[in-house]
Amino acid sequence: MKFITEEDLRDLYRKEPFTDYEIEPGTRITPGARQFLTDRGIHMLDHNNSCETIKNTENRKHTSEPLEKRKDLAHKRLYSKMKSMETLFLITAEEFLSRDVLLAQKMIHINKSFSDIKNILDGRNSSDNLCCQKCTGIDANNFSDNLEDCFEITEFHIQLGKGKEIILLHRLRCALRETQLDMLEFLDSNDDENNRCEEVVGKMNQIVNTLSQLICSTAGGEKCQKKC
Repeated sequence: MKFITEEDLRDLYRKEPFTDYEIEPGTRITPGARQFLTDRGIHMLDHNNSCETIKNTENRKHTSEPLEKRKDLAHKRLYSKMKSMETLFLITAEEFLSRDVLLAQKMIHINKSFSDIKNILDGRNSSDNLCCQKCTGIDANNFSDNLEDCFEITEFHIQLGKGKEIILLHRLRCALRETQLDMLEFLDSNDDENNRCEEVVGKMNQIVNTLSQLICSTAGGEKCQKKC
């Protein structure tokens, strides 16, 4: 007796999504694999159990439409969150205009790179890439990795000459990390997006790491303050 696992089905689905799955005679599927088919509204034809085939066909009618609605809702929620992030970038840039024009310009540039993530999610090529400005803690080898903050932002930093700039940059960095979690949840629930997951995650990490470098330089650190 051959058993088909959830991982077997996931591999098949990644290669080419399907709406029907035929269980050959002498083959059984594990509970996890069965749940995988049910969650995606995939029609399961079981030659070993004709009653099960009829039942699965009925379930398909009830589950496929709600599943598509949930995916559509998750897609709209993510894009709405991204629009909010783009607005926060603009708000931050506007607040910097009267304080530090160079920082304001950098916010506009980073925002373009963030907006470019939508091109990746929509299956288009990425066109706006950030350049890695090498420092002691960040270089080309880890620029796309999920790195910890160089140092903790506390009440001490609001007392510095550019305390407001530091707090505004930190607020933006925190909001980006929240959005990144929404992206990961969306990508994880959509198998057809998995091939773009690594590129999206890497680009988000680049943006966060760039903000960390800006925070460090704004705080006046001539020497990298990243915790090793």
